[in-house]
Amino acid sequence: MERSTNTKHPEKPIVHYGVPEWCNNNEQLSATAELERYLSNVIRQESRTLRNDTNCKTNWDESDTSRMLRDRVWEVSRCKDLLVSCAKKVDDEIEALTLSKTRTEETLAATAIPHEVSMESLTLREGRQGFELINDPVEKELKKEVHVIERAQQTLQQLIDQAFEQLCILQKIRQQLTADLQNKVETLDIDNTCLELTITSSQISLKPDPTRIPAGSCTPHEWIQFTKLNLARAREAMEMSEQMREHMSLTRVSLQNDLKNQQRATEFALRKRNHEEQQACRELEWQLKNTEGEIADMENDIFKLDADLKAKTAPLKLAHTRLENRTCRPGMDLCRDEAQRCLVDEVNQLQATIGILKEKLSEAQYSLQRLKLHQNQMKQDHARKRGALALEERCINIRHRLIPILYSDGTPVPLLLLTNSSGRSTRHLEA
Repeated sequence: MERSTNTKHPEKPIVHYGVPEWCNNNEQLSATAELERYLSNVIRQESRTLRNDTNCKTNWDESDTSRMLRDRVWEVSRCKDLLVSCAKKVDDEIEALTLSKTRTEETLAATAIPHEVSMESLTLREGRQGFELINDPVEKELKKEVHVIERAQQTLQQLIDQAFEQLCILQKIRQQLTADLQNKVETLDIDNTCLELTITSSQISLKPDPTRIPAGSCTPHEWIQFTKLNLARAREAMEMSEQMREHMSLTRVSLQNDLKNQQRATEFALRKRNHEEQQACRELEWQLKNTEGEIADMENDIFKLDADLKAKTAPLKLAHTRLENRTCRPGMDLCRDEAQRCLVDEVNQLQATIGILKEKLSEAQYSLQRLKLHQNQMKQDHARKRGALALEERCINIRHRLIPILYSDGTPVPLLLLTNSSGRSTRHLEA
């Protein structure tokens, strides 16, 4: 480096470079430019490759995510369809069980009048008196009928209570299915909305911590197991309900047959007892009629006996007077001749006859008294029998109320308006 020695004027010192330095600088600049261009080119190529790769990756991920969303929508839709079908079956089963419960309630209500009739019949027959108040087959059949009705009422009430409990279970399961179905519907709505979103959608934006795990989230296995458990519970409850409906139907028919058979047995015993009462009344009336005739004959014979007894007094007086007068015969004429003997025999015979007549009259009077006493007893017994017969006929008449109620065609007619205790209302699925 050469420095100038001519200093005419004071100048600011400036560094000057030599030609080699200039050349080196130029070469260095050129080399650096080439290097930078090379590096830039490399970066540009890498950027293009990265852009292409990331674009492909992004598009693929978005496509894969959309495919997974579509698969998820299909899977949720399939579960929703299963839930809808199961919920419809549960609704149908609730309807069927409610109908069966209603019929059972009507059958229970229809036993009220048969029970009332049986108790009224027993109460009426307590009005019998004397020897008519007996523990006959009718009494036994009526008590058996009351027992059969009360047992039927107890069984039917148990069935109604069981049906009510089963309806509550079905209602609870229906609510669980509805909740699960509603969740599936909302999930489908959300996932379909996600499928409709694109990069040009106005609803998209960045969210804080989008990859967080939401509280209460579950695994896919737990998700499918939850729905399967709901469906399994619903199927199990429906199977139990079907078995219960079948059992209720068979029990209703069996109880109605038992009541019908017992009613027939009771009515047969009533008719038989009524026939026996009528025969006894007719027999007693015949005995009363004959006894009245016998009393009339006996009174006539007593009158004749008394007349004959009184008629023997005059001959006895005559014989007594003759004997008394003949005691006045004087001397040896006071002898016991044949006339005396005949008079004595006549007196003895008359006295014996009078004694026999008195005895027979007393016997006849006693027999007449017994006949009248027994006649009075028969009249009282006849009155009791007529009263008992009237009660039996009333029992038969009040049992006519049973004919159109429970035993007409096997279908009970409801006598009481019963409120449906299930409380169920029509349901509509939200899809």
